[in-house]
Amino acid sequence: MEVSMTKGGIFAITHFRAPATRLRSIPWAGFDRLDLGVAPVRRLLSLFTALGLLAGCTPSSAEERANPSLAERGTAMTTVKPARQDLTNRVSLTGKVQLGPTFGLVAPIDGEVRYLDVKAPTSTPTKPTKVANVWANGKATPIEVPAGALFTGRLVDDRSKVTAGMPIVSAKYVGYGIVADIDGSQAYQISDTLESVQAQIKSGPGPFPCSVLGTLAALPAGTIPEPKQPTANPSASAPPPVVEKNPQQPSESTGMRLVCVGPAGAKLINGASATVEVVTAKASNVLVLPVEAVAGSQGQGQVEVVNADQTREVRQVTLGLSDGKVIEIKSGLTGDETIAVPGPSLPAAKPNQTGGMPFPGKS
Repeated sequence: MEVSMTKGGIFAITHFRAPATRLRSIPWAGFDRLDLGVAPVRRLLSLFTALGLLAGCTPSSAEERANPSLAERGTAMTTVKPARQDLTNRVSLTGKVQLGPTFGLVAPIDGEVRYLDVKAPTSTPTKPTKVANVWANGKATPIEVPAGALFTGRLVDDRSKVTAGMPIVSAKYVGYGIVADIDGSQAYQISDTLESVQAQIKSGPGPFPCSVLGTLAALPAGTIPEPKQPTANPSASAPPPVVEKNPQQPSESTGMRLVCVGPAGAKLINGASATVEVVTAKASNVLVLPVEAVAGSQGQGQVEVVNADQTREVRQVTLGLSDGKVIEIKSGLTGDETIAVPGPSLPAAKPNQTGGMPFPGKS
């Protein structure tokens, strides 16, 4: 017996010889009578069933190659259209009330920092304390510790070249402040330009406005040089003056954090838990997409556009504000596109994929 498959996927018998013994006459598939043995019939029907399932379930490789940008067969795809709305970038931080928190001051411009000799105050300063100048193009820009705070250290060497935004001075606030740590995932959501900051003490006062002190950047340990020793007069009979050590204690290093001060009437207790809500920016009537539809969260990103013929293309977009649910699309889309959800992403690495040779005995 010879069996062949036609172009339409139908199997046909091109040559068949029935056994001479144990014949049985059955009606089958359009033949009036076909003499077959009982056992061969069963084997033949099993063969046809298996071949038919194989032909129906196996996709055509030629068809897949002809449509490389189509979604895989059976893929359930969710799509979304860009929309326009007002957007506010809010970040919620967990903090605590702290007595005498340390904060940092940054260089306002590029230039060379030159520190001043700062004497330890005998009481809490009621006026700003000038501690350094940043020189650029023959002009000095002063650096001052605000009133109500003490100078606690130089953060770079004297006469160092500094850039705008670089922490160069540490200070200590005299009184209660609220300190909220900032982790790496929040670092790029918060900038030093803040629209507003609100604080809420757990089971206590608030929410109330909280005034930010200094920078959000991490600070190295501060240094305070020892006072200069006075020159002794060899002709004088009096003993040389004794110079005491500087009573000022330099600041310790800190991580990224926000330090703010509440209103005078707010009753704060050292160590109390607090929640700080930061609004970094606002925008009106901007083009947005769900964050799940976008690969990336800052600067440049990618989306997957689904065309009318169901082909897909990855498109570069410029990103803006985000509230954690949607993200602003500043450029790259017109607003009429259909976008696939989730957005494009790198494929997951195989368990033993390390960039080198596979483990011995594994392929």
